[in-house]
Amino acid sequence: MPAAAKDAGTRGRRAGERLYGRRIGRPLRAAQQRLLDTRLPGLRIALPPAGDRLDPARLFDGAVAGIWLEIGFGGGEHLAAQARAHPQIGFIGCEPFVNGVVSLLGHVDRDGLANIRLHDDDARALLDALPDASIGRAFVLFPDPWPKKRHHKRRFIGAANLDRLARVMTDGAELRLATDDMDYGRWMLEHARAHPAFAWRPRGPEDWRARPADWPATRYEEKAARAGRSSLYLTFARHRRAGQAP
Repeated sequence: MPAAAKDAGTRGRRAGERLYGRRIGRPLRAAQQRLLDTRLPGLRIALPPAGDRLDPARLFDGAVAGIWLEIGFGGGEHLAAQARAHPQIGFIGCEPFVNGVVSLLGHVDRDGLANIRLHDDDARALLDALPDASIGRAFVLFPDPWPKKRHHKRRFIGAANLDRLARVMTDGAELRLATDDMDYGRWMLEHARAHPAFAWRPRGPEDWRARPADWPATRYEEKAARAGRSSLYLTFARHRRAGQAP
């Protein structure tokens, strides 16, 4: 395993929490390893001690108009496209899969993206370190569906992580979810609709059947389309907190 991946290890993870899934796939080529060694340290988020809060705005050079978060960015296509389209926004990407991190670093390097920072470990540790109402939009796109019933507890979208997202998201913030696994899609819809902090208000079938224009495709979505699988797109809004003025 590359040195940068080893360094990530269990950094920031709380006792008893396990991170499921692969950390690395194909061996990295020499150029990829150099990219990981030279670019990741300057973009990697250093989490504060347990119980302390991280100020996400201070991660970026200069002022940002808001902070958006993508959990499990895969190859980074969507995150990089959003960062190009919204240079005034600071983006945080979470992805423990080393090959995906290298892919995003390639986008950052080629496009000169200065508004992306990375957490290459368990997203739960980052969420727990963020302050309340600090994230203006969150994306969880095509996460591992863990299709076997005994593995459903590993699915990222569930009550505990929705609690985490609800705490860190601003009032009215969008939570965008997508999957090409219809069983997981029903699971996402059931759990997010049941959570008191989130509202789903579709205007018609196209709201979940068609990807919005400002929602760039991912390689996983394109792979699903080539295989003949449809994708589900869900957008939830974070309810206004009790006691807040309308």
